[in-house]
Amino acid sequence: MTFLDEVKNAVTVRAALLVIGVLGLMVAFIASYAGAFHSPKPKDVPLGVVAPPQISAQAVQRLNAVPGGALDARAVADRAAAVKKLRERDLDAALIVDPASTTDTLLVASGGGASLSGAVELVMTTIEKAEQRTVRVVDVAPADPKDTRGLSSFYLVVGWCVGGYLCAAILAISHGARPANVQRAVIRLAALAVYAIAAGLLGALIIGPVLGALPGSYLGLAGLGALIVFAVGATTLAFQGLAGIVGIGLAILVIVVLGNPSAGGAYPYPLLPPFWKAIGPALPPGAGTWVARSIAYFRGNAVTGPLLVLSAWAVGGALVTMVMAVLRQRGEHPEDEALEVGARA
Repeated sequence: MTFLDEVKNAVTVRAALLVIGVLGLMVAFIASYAGAFHSPKPKDVPLGVVAPPQISAQAVQRLNAVPGGALDARAVADRAAAVKKLRERDLDAALIVDPASTTDTLLVASGGGASLSGAVELVMTTIEKAEQRTVRVVDVAPADPKDTRGLSSFYLVVGWCVGGYLCAAILAISHGARPANVQRAVIRLAALAVYAIAAGLLGALIIGPVLGALPGSYLGLAGLGALIVFAVGATTLAFQGLAGIVGIGLAILVIVVLGNPSAGGAYPYPLLPPFWKAIGPALPPGAGTWVARSIAYFRGNAVTGPLLVLSAWAVGGALVTMVMAVLRQRGEHPEDEALEVGARA
């Protein structure tokens, strides 16, 4: 055999296409993470303004005119209302203006992301300095001392996401990416559900009681973890049902390449570029990170929307997995098994 014949035997066309696909994922990974993180800037940060009625409108207008549109200022009745909105995650910061003094108070919530509260503090300090005023920072929802940058919730969710798609991938490797019939699809989903519960309990145990890195309800975090793992795993099973072994790559594209940098972990949404800011809340890592921080630092407020997002991924993934199994059982895709056997060989 010639060298070219050896190459053709060693690397099939299908294998070559899969390698090209992996190369594409690598490029997308670099582009997505670098694009999201290379130059974080605050944009439209929800900022409450508490000021006397005679200057309130002027103060809001002045703050909204900050170059680059860093702030989205709106008037708030009083300090108590501002604190309430911060703890309900309707605001990311609030400025208490004191016209009788040269010092104003900036309320922040570093539990929602230390990088965001730090960015707002920097913007407000610059503004106040230009007006020969000073700002005093008060953190009304501080991150735990063992979670100084507020990243524990993000890494916890990332771990759960990795566990979800790896579990689904292993189920695929064990006996074909596409389940041969409905019964096998049900078994895979059931196995995933059991795994998800265990993953949620163990992840919450490590991040809370063992490491003390994240406060909040243990059962709340464990339930969130189970939902995240099942949502990501079911989505991966669905992609595998649609595209076979390539579905694992599609899951990585959605969850890792697009989901992780847009999750609001290292840089919360107001610091991300428009594309990542837009897609983050709709993907499992972003929805999961938001809920984890809410459980830990905001008394479980503002979680309905993100929980619905995670539930939609879980239910949608399970439904697509079942539908594709029904079609396969009816003989709609008779060529799949041969292709998967060839890929494994």
